[in-house]
Amino acid sequence: MEIAVDTSRYDRILNTIGAWALGLLWFLPLIYAVWTAFHPGAYATRFEPFAPLTLQNFVNAWNAAPFAHYFVNTVMLVTMVTLSQFVLCTLAAYAFARFEFPGKTLLFTLVLLQLLVMPEMLIVENYQTMRVLGLIDTIAAIALPYVASGFGIFLLRQTFMTVPKELEEAARIEGAGTLGILWKVYVPLAKPTYLAYGLVSVSYHWNNFLWPLIVTNSVETRPVTVGLSVFSSVDQGIDWSIITAATLMTSGPLLIAFLLFQRQFVQSFMRAGIK
Repeated sequence: MEIAVDTSRYDRILNTIGAWALGLLWFLPLIYAVWTAFHPGAYATRFEPFAPLTLQNFVNAWNAAPFAHYFVNTVMLVTMVTLSQFVLCTLAAYAFARFEFPGKTLLFTLVLLQLLVMPEMLIVENYQTMRVLGLIDTIAAIALPYVASGFGIFLLRQTFMTVPKELEEAARIEGAGTLGILWKVYVPLAKPTYLAYGLVSVSYHWNNFLWPLIVTNSVETRPVTVGLSVFSSVDQGIDWSIITAATLMTSGPLLIAFLLFQRQFVQSFMRAGIK
């Protein structure tokens, strides 16, 4: 007599255990950072449940480096890049989705090839270009290589192609021009895609490190990632309590935003067709 074994149940149990294990491994560094940042330096490497709490580490970190300036630079950077990408990617995606012109397939293939090129491969050429333009050590130099995005063009093109042409024809009958159709028909219907892409773009450029490190030299232009690196390696040495406090300050805005808009974040990706 054979006994049927419900393998699906064991699969679910193993998947659940694996998910919790991976989640715990991901969460442990954050737990350590929070513990160290909110306790005196004497408790950075030892855990005591009744250790005293303190906010002095954040005060010391804020006073030890111009983090306010770093935050302003970063907000200016991500705003400049995201708005530029929205405008340029929207125009390019609309052209690829609805217009016919010579070389369209070739140009779109070149856009897709950009997805295969790592930004680090172009650092030398980009640096030489910024030097010729006289933009070294400026926020514009950090932003310019990213003002257009192949991924953004591809994502918006795919979204625009799902818009029924009947809506465009109806808008033309109402007297709307090309840009009016784009603004009143395509852009509103692509809002979930814009939200999904905007979240990814802001997160990437907020955390971008290598290119800003190379192209900036002064406090006036450094974003928070470069400022934190300089702060931790030079200003504070191995004072982990202050370093982790500074790390939480710089990464906190993104973490809080994700926790607040987690549902919208996931739904935006699902509606945008990202797996």
